[in-house]
Amino acid sequence: MVGIRDLAQRLNLSIGTVSRALNGKPDVNEETRKRVSDAADAMGYVPNQAGRALRKGSTGVVGFMMQTGSEITGEGDMFFMSVFDGVQTVFARHQLDLVALLCSSQEDPDAYLQRVVARGFADALIISATKREDHRIDFLANRKIPFIALGRSETDAGHPWLDLDFEGMAETGITRLVEKGHRRIGIFAPLDDANLGFILISAYRDVLNRHGIDFDPDLVFRGYPNERGGHAIAHAIAAMPKERRPTSFLLANEALSLGLYNGLYEVGLPPGQAIAVIGRDSPQAHFLVPKLTCFTLSLRELGIALAESLLATMPGYEQQYPLGTVRRVVPLELFEGQSDRNRGGA
Repeated sequence: MVGIRDLAQRLNLSIGTVSRALNGKPDVNEETRKRVSDAADAMGYVPNQAGRALRKGSTGVVGFMMQTGSEITGEGDMFFMSVFDGVQTVFARHQLDLVALLCSSQEDPDAYLQRVVARGFADALIISATKREDHRIDFLANRKIPFIALGRSETDAGHPWLDLDFEGMAETGITRLVEKGHRRIGIFAPLDDANLGFILISAYRDVLNRHGIDFDPDLVFRGYPNERGGHAIAHAIAAMPKERRPTSFLLANEALSLGLYNGLYEVGLPPGQAIAVIGRDSPQAHFLVPKLTCFTLSLRELGIALAESLLATMPGYEQQYPLGTVRRVVPLELFEGQSDRNRGGA
């Protein structure tokens, strides 16, 4: 394994100069920095991470906390894998490594996070699946641990966050369905206290109200955000009296569409014919028939924005990413398929 001493000997430079060049210190000129970088690549230099951690008081690791379990991730949710790709693209520029911190659905996420922090093996954290009131936010802020949340929360520590534009999804999706004549529009909401559910239902009520449509709690279908949850929604719809059923449906989760389609075909209510469907894009959704009308965004670009926004709050990186404290809603684009081509009644 090629170390920093080998690199210094090859270049006839001091170990200190090579170290400062590799770490982007401003007292090393650009020519020397490039010479060291090129030689490091050519020789296959690998930094001694244990030694660097001792000297710098850091680990070079960023943890991404997510919850696992079939009730949450279904049978193969690709959302986080695509986000991870974008995050690590940024971290690789700085020889940082992303580690997934997998909290079981059977464990209290607050207790899990406290255990992770106590072990001290990550310099910073990304948390997801934010709750309406999320104690993890205050916990990390009080300990001055750099972190960013993928998702908003009523708990506000002045921390950075990115979230999807669920309000925009409700506005665009419901307005589109209303313009097609639909007045009984179903919507999905998670079973737990995930904040996205509160945001989505609040926006749903507001948009319906602006179109002169009364809110009907029976049209809010709560379940697990996975294929099984979508399948269960289809059977719940079929069990309703015909005059009470939704004639259209808005899904804010990418995995639900697969199960909903399958279930609607099973109960004789084909999507795009008996019920209009607007969902979220996913690789699997590309194979649905009829083609899903869906909201889409680049998950890789979301991951890049997430990583850069986190680095903007960390000493040593904030000058390279002068973004301040990022608190941003990420818009989605509507792709027009055929799943909402049927029209509602008058």
